[in-house]
Amino acid sequence: MAQTAEKLGETTETDVDASFVQDFARKVRENVQQVFVGKGDAIDLAIIAMLGRGHVLFEDVPGTGKTTLAKTIAASLGLDFKRVQFTPDLVPSDVLGVNIYNSGLGAFEFKAGPIFTQILLADEINRATPRTQSALLEAMQEQQVSVDGTTMQLSSPFLVLATLNPVEMEGTFMLPEAQLDRFLLKLSIGYPSDEEESVMLQRFQTGDGTISVDVCADASDVERAREIVETVRVADHVREYLVAVVRATRNNAQIRLGASPRASLALQHAAQARAAMHGRDYAMPDDIKILAGAVLSHRVILESSMQMRRRESAQVIEDVVAQVPVPIER
Repeated sequence: MAQTAEKLGETTETDVDASFVQDFARKVRENVQQVFVGKGDAIDLAIIAMLGRGHVLFEDVPGTGKTTLAKTIAASLGLDFKRVQFTPDLVPSDVLGVNIYNSGLGAFEFKAGPIFTQILLADEINRATPRTQSALLEAMQEQQVSVDGTTMQLSSPFLVLATLNPVEMEGTFMLPEAQLDRFLLKLSIGYPSDEEESVMLQRFQTGDGTISVDVCADASDVERAREIVETVRVADHVREYLVAVVRATRNNAQIRLGASPRASLALQHAAQARAAMHGRDYAMPDDIKILAGAVLSHRVILESSMQMRRRESAQVIEDVVAQVPVPIER
């Protein structure tokens, strides 16, 4: 993997605006699309999650490019990447690490687990037991790990990309609501179009599948972009619209459990990131409307009647958003 590339321009305190984030997102998107064919929306959502200091849950069938997307994002940013295949026999220490006695030193030494990285791909996370899944909660929420009473900080940035296979149900465990709530976004890549699949076949006709892209940014650029995203203004009418959307999920006959206050924060952070990616230093109602499905769909529980009718939570959220009046700034 080449270790040099066009570097993002240096900025000063007086030259910090959303254009930096827009340029950052464009470079990463273009770099990823050198390997990952099409699906610009999925790439943008993954970048939004990173800028919003969140994590992503991919619910999709095998072979749609989830691993490729994760590895290419890591390679584009020059970040450490590790992959864990979640299985029923996986235990928390396999993810976090363990203290091992060193007879030569006469003391215990900590052997770090794969969670000590910058981008972690948790593959088929629903195959692990709830006990192992819960080992990720502290890391995802507080960016730290506690082992045997000792707390250790994780690298920054830290991003969990988890995959969930919606087809195979044997040998799987339902993700706890607390676990789902830690994911900023849930998305599906889906199958490529005929044209995209043809381009993919042509692009990967030869080779061993090794991902090789130039580094277009680094960890410091990610942190700089995150700081700018946090300064994006959310006007009162936009915030009130956001609250109305979330509140509507709590008062809808199709939804048994509505979105939590953490969901409101997640939607605001995602909207700020999207605004900055489009070169704006202010969020708009459209940012809320467009991102509501990806942010809220995995944070609600539908009524049994809706589940029996095989209604997807994303469809219900779309209906909810359509019923909430969009504010017009005068």
